[in-house]
Amino acid sequence: MFKKILVPTDGSELSDKAVAAAVEVARTAGGQLVALSVAEPYPYSPIGETAFTPDLAAYEQKAMDLARQNVDKVALAARQAEVQCETHTVQSFNPYEEIVKLAGSSGCDVIFMASHGRKGLNRLFVGSETQKVLAHSTLPVLVFR
Repeated sequence: MFKKILVPTDGSELSDKAVAAAVEVARTAGGQLVALSVAEPYPYSPIGETAFTPDLAAYEQKAMDLARQNVDKVALAARQAEVQCETHTVQSFNPYEEIVKLAGSSGCDVIFMASHGRKGLNRLFVGSETQKVLAHSTLPVLVFR
């Protein structure tokens, strides 16, 4: 049975399904959770001197605050089920890399994560973090739809 479960979350309803399943498996198996939320930096590329420049610090702070809220929600669910949970928030343009890296460095047995089911051209251009995790992880990945 899985003893240490990585559960990346973006706070969506679908991620909540993965979290609920991870909490239940950890509770049943006497395991623990590792919760991760990745805040993506503002995708700013300067076009010219007169281009609009957003307040990058404020944007990135809001993104990190949201990431903390996401893992806090996982920690609360774990605490209510009397499951040990550690939380991590990071900032990265490549969430899948952070997921795979943390799974390895934390000694996780499995990754429980959501797939948002992008199809067609949207999937081709936007890509799927879940697909990238599946391609780069050596651990089992349980995908929730």
